[in-house]
Amino acid sequence: MTQSPIAKRAATDEATLRRRIASIIKQDTGDITALPVEAIVCPTNSALQPGGGNTVSGQVHAKGGPMLTEACRQLHGCQPGEARLTKGFLLPAKYVIHTVGSRNNEKQVLANCYRHCLELCQHHRIRTVAIPCIATGAFGFDPEDACKIALRVVRAFLMMDIAFGRDSFDRIIFSTFSSNDTNVYRELLPIYFPGYS
Repeated sequence: MTQSPIAKRAATDEATLRRRIASIIKQDTGDITALPVEAIVCPTNSALQPGGGNTVSGQVHAKGGPMLTEACRQLHGCQPGEARLTKGFLLPAKYVIHTVGSRNNEKQVLANCYRHCLELCQHHRIRTVAIPCIATGAFGFDPEDACKIALRVVRAFLMMDIAFGRDSFDRIIFSTFSSNDTNVYRELLPIYFPGYS
């Protein structure tokens, strides 16, 4: 049985969409603050105050300088699942997107973190962003579950973004620090983003 011209075009369009989405996605292991992107995401607490020195939040605030910490203080907090934008100040990135994960393994709250970060990028025309693992450190979210949520939300967001002709992103980097998180992302990225390499 041969496909109709409409079915062939739909299959071609779907394949093109998948390739475009896969071309946007990258994974990097190491220091998120050194990545050449317009914005980095900073998982944080509801007060938007820096975490300990070995946390992403601690590193972002240490390298962003006291003006970054003051800018966060002036935002008067952030609820779990929401996101706030500040300048990057002394960081290479022009912007920092601060988001608060779930302390109780609430999947929808974590999904909202990723969605709101992408919406801020879209609104501010930020085309390159690095996103670390959110809520897997002090908040204790299972790394594999968190990774699946991140990949699912980003994939759905990009599919809608491109399908509606926006094409808002050039690069989204999933930035990992621990070998466990890196291994989880490397295993799951090709499943969620066929054509990813």
